[in-house]
Amino acid sequence: MDAPHPVRDVVERLGALSERETVTLGELTEAFGPASFVPALMVPALLVVSPLSGIPVFSSICGLTIALIALQMVVRRRFLWLPGWIRRRQLGGSQLGSAVGRLTRLADWLDRHSRARLRVLVRMPGGLVPRIGAVLCGLAMPFLELVPFSSSLLGTAVLLFSVSFLARDGLYVLAGLIVMGTAATVPVLVWGQILG
Repeated sequence: MDAPHPVRDVVERLGALSERETVTLGELTEAFGPASFVPALMVPALLVVSPLSGIPVFSSICGLTIALIALQMVVRRRFLWLPGWIRRRQLGGSQLGSAVGRLTRLADWLDRHSRARLRVLVRMPGGLVPRIGAVLCGLAMPFLELVPFSSSLLGTAVLLFSVSFLARDGLYVLAGLIVMGTAATVPVLVWGQILG
Protein backbone atom coordinates (compact mmCIF):
# COMPACT_ATOMS: atom_id res chain seq x y z
CA MET A 1 0.00 0.00 0.00
CA ASP A 2 1.29 3.50 -0.81
CA ALA A 3 2.35 5.71 2.10
CA PRO A 4 -0.10 8.52 2.91
CA HIS A 5 0.75 12.01 1.69
CA PRO A 6 -1.36 14.29 3.91
CA VAL A 7 0.59 17.51 3.27
CA ARG A 8 0.80 16.90 -0.48
CA ASP A 9 -2.96 16.21 -0.51
CA VAL A 10 -3.64 19.63 1.06
CA VAL A 11 -1.32 21.36 -1.45
CA GLU A 12 -2.98 19.56 -4.38
CA ARG A 13 -6.43 20.57 -3.15
CA LEU A 14 -5.22 24.19 -3.04
CA GLY A 15 -3.80 23.75 -6.54
CA ALA A 16 -7.22 22.70 -7.84
CA LEU A 17 -8.79 25.84 -6.33
CA SER A 18 -6.12 28.03 -7.94
CA GLU A 19 -7.70 27.40 -11.35
CA ARG A 20 -10.41 29.92 -10.45
CA GLU A 21 -9.95 33.61 -11.20
CA THR A 22 -10.27 34.54 -7.51
CA VAL A 23 -10.49 32.45 -4.35
CA THR A 24 -11.58 33.53 -0.88
CA LEU A 25 -10.00 32.33 2.37
CA GLY A 26 -13.41 30.94 3.26
CA GLU A 27 -13.40 28.76 0.12
CA LEU A 28 -9.86 27.58 0.89
CA THR A 29 -10.70 26.46 4.42
CA GLU A 30 -14.11 25.02 3.44
CA ALA A 31 -12.56 22.84 0.73
CA PHE A 32 -11.81 20.23 3.39
CA GLY A 33 -15.19 20.19 5.14
CA PRO A 34 -16.57 22.00 8.21
CA ALA A 35 -15.02 19.53 10.68
CA SER A 36 -11.55 19.39 9.07
CA PHE A 37 -9.68 21.61 11.49
CA VAL A 38 -6.14 20.40 10.76
CA PRO A 39 -6.19 20.96 6.97
CA ALA A 40 -7.93 24.30 7.62
CA LEU A 41 -5.09 25.22 10.02
CA MET A 42 -2.51 24.12 7.47
CA VAL A 43 -3.93 26.31 4.66
CA PRO A 44 -3.07 29.75 6.13
CA ALA A 45 0.22 28.35 7.48
CA LEU A 46 1.22 27.21 3.97
CA LEU A 47 0.14 30.55 2.50
CA VAL A 48 2.18 32.57 4.99
CA VAL A 49 5.26 30.40 4.29
CA SER A 50 4.84 31.07 0.56
CA PRO A 51 5.78 34.27 -1.35
CA LEU A 52 2.20 35.49 -0.71
CA SER A 53 3.41 36.63 2.72
CA GLY A 54 4.89 39.67 0.94
CA ILE A 55 1.38 41.06 0.26
CA PRO A 56 0.67 43.86 2.78
CA VAL A 57 -1.57 42.78 5.69
CA PHE A 58 -1.80 39.23 4.27
CA SER A 59 0.34 37.74 7.08
CA SER A 60 -1.87 39.46 9.67
CA ILE A 61 -5.06 38.01 8.13
CA CYS A 62 -3.48 34.53 7.99
CA GLY A 63 -2.25 34.91 11.58
CA LEU A 64 -5.70 35.79 12.90
CA THR A 65 -7.18 32.90 10.90
CA ILE A 66 -4.61 30.52 12.41
CA ALA A 67 -5.34 31.80 15.94
CA LEU A 68 -9.11 31.38 15.51
CA ILE A 69 -8.84 27.87 14.08
CA ALA A 70 -6.32 26.71 16.70
CA LEU A 71 -8.38 28.23 19.53
CA GLN A 72 -11.40 26.24 18.35
CA MET A 73 -9.18 23.13 18.39
CA VAL A 74 -8.17 23.92 21.99
CA VAL A 75 -11.82 24.13 23.12
CA ARG A 76 -12.63 21.07 20.96
CA ARG A 77 -15.33 22.71 18.89
CA ARG A 78 -17.02 20.29 16.47
CA PHE A 79 -17.36 22.58 13.45
CA LEU A 80 -15.11 25.33 12.20
CA TRP A 81 -16.30 28.95 12.34
CA LEU A 82 -14.58 32.01 10.86
CA PRO A 83 -15.94 35.58 10.81
CA GLY A 84 -17.20 36.91 7.49
CA TRP A 85 -14.47 39.55 7.08
CA ILE A 86 -11.79 36.81 7.12
CA ARG A 87 -13.79 34.43 4.93
CA ARG A 88 -14.30 37.14 2.28
CA ARG A 89 -10.58 37.99 1.91
CA GLN A 90 -9.67 37.24 -1.72
CA LEU A 91 -6.59 35.95 -3.52
CA GLY A 92 -5.96 35.82 -7.24
CA GLY A 93 -6.03 32.27 -8.55
CA SER A 94 -2.72 32.85 -10.36
CA GLN A 95 -1.11 34.08 -7.11
CA LEU A 96 -2.32 30.97 -5.32
CA GLY A 97 -1.17 28.72 -8.18
CA SER A 98 2.33 30.23 -8.09
CA ALA A 99 2.54 29.73 -4.32
CA VAL A 100 1.30 26.13 -4.59
CA GLY A 101 3.95 25.37 -7.21
CA ARG A 102 6.68 26.42 -4.79
CA LEU A 103 5.17 24.45 -1.89
CA THR A 104 5.01 21.06 -3.61
CA ARG A 105 8.61 20.10 -2.84
CA LEU A 106 8.23 21.16 0.80
CA ALA A 107 5.04 19.07 1.07
CA ASP A 108 6.79 16.00 -0.37
CA TRP A 109 9.72 16.41 2.04
CA LEU A 110 7.42 16.70 5.06
CA ASP A 111 5.40 13.65 4.01
CA ARG A 112 8.55 11.61 3.35
CA HIS A 113 9.97 12.32 6.80
CA SER A 114 6.78 11.83 8.85
CA ARG A 115 6.00 8.74 10.91
CA ALA A 116 4.50 7.86 14.28
CA ARG A 117 6.91 9.16 16.96
CA LEU A 118 6.56 10.78 20.40
CA ARG A 119 2.80 10.32 20.30
CA VAL A 120 2.45 11.77 23.80
CA LEU A 121 2.79 15.22 22.13
CA VAL A 122 -0.12 14.68 19.74
CA ARG A 123 -2.54 12.87 22.07
CA MET A 124 -4.45 14.77 24.73
CA PRO A 125 -3.48 16.28 27.10
CA GLY A 126 -0.05 16.62 25.45
CA GLY A 127 -1.80 17.64 22.23
CA LEU A 128 -2.67 20.95 23.88
CA VAL A 129 0.98 22.03 23.48
CA PRO A 130 0.94 22.37 19.66
CA ARG A 131 -2.62 23.74 19.70
CA ILE A 132 -1.72 26.52 22.14
CA GLY A 133 1.55 27.06 20.26
CA ALA A 134 -0.43 27.62 17.05
CA VAL A 135 -2.74 30.12 18.83
CA LEU A 136 0.29 32.10 20.06
CA CYS A 137 1.96 32.03 16.62
CA GLY A 138 -1.20 33.29 14.96
CA LEU A 139 -1.72 36.09 17.48
CA ALA A 140 1.91 37.21 17.12
CA MET A 141 1.82 37.53 13.30
CA PRO A 142 -0.01 40.89 13.10
CA PHE A 143 2.53 42.41 15.51
CA LEU A 144 5.53 41.06 13.59
CA GLU A 145 4.31 41.86 10.06
CA LEU A 146 6.98 44.54 9.55
CA VAL A 147 9.83 42.36 10.85
CA PRO A 148 11.39 40.43 7.95
CA PHE A 149 10.93 36.63 8.00
CA SER A 150 9.14 36.51 11.38
CA SER A 151 5.69 35.74 9.95
CA SER A 152 7.12 33.06 7.66
CA LEU A 153 8.97 31.49 10.60
CA LEU A 154 5.79 31.49 12.69
CA GLY A 155 3.90 30.03 9.71
CA THR A 156 6.53 27.30 9.48
CA ALA A 157 6.01 26.48 13.17
CA VAL A 158 2.23 26.21 12.63
CA LEU A 159 2.82 24.06 9.53
CA LEU A 160 5.00 21.72 11.61
CA PHE A 161 2.31 21.54 14.31
CA SER A 162 -0.27 20.71 11.59
CA VAL A 163 1.92 17.93 10.19
CA SER A 164 2.27 16.50 13.69
CA PHE A 165 -1.54 16.14 13.90
CA LEU A 166 -1.89 14.60 10.42
CA ALA A 167 1.03 12.17 10.77
CA ARG A 168 0.67 11.58 14.55
CA ASP A 169 4.36 12.55 14.76
CA GLY A 170 5.35 14.36 17.96
CA LEU A 171 8.84 15.09 16.59
CA TYR A 172 7.22 17.81 14.48
CA VAL A 173 5.81 19.38 17.66
CA LEU A 174 9.36 19.70 19.01
CA ALA A 175 10.57 21.11 15.68
CA GLY A 176 7.67 23.59 15.67
CA LEU A 177 8.53 24.75 19.19
CA ILE A 178 12.17 25.28 18.17
CA VAL A 179 11.12 27.32 15.11
CA MET A 180 8.67 29.27 17.29
CA GLY A 181 11.48 30.10 19.73
CA THR A 182 13.72 31.16 16.84
CA ALA A 183 10.98 33.43 15.49
CA ALA A 184 10.72 35.09 18.91
CA THR A 185 14.40 36.10 18.72
CA VAL A 186 14.16 37.71 15.26
CA PRO A 187 12.40 40.93 16.38
CA VAL A 188 14.88 41.30 19.25
CA LEU A 189 17.82 41.02 16.84
CA VAL A 190 16.23 43.35 14.27
CA TRP A 191 15.39 46.04 16.84
CA GLY A 192 18.85 45.63 18.36
CA GLN A 193 20.39 46.40 14.96
CA ILE A 194 18.08 49.39 14.39
CA LEU A 195 18.58 50.91 17.84
CA GLY A 196 22.21 49.89 18.31
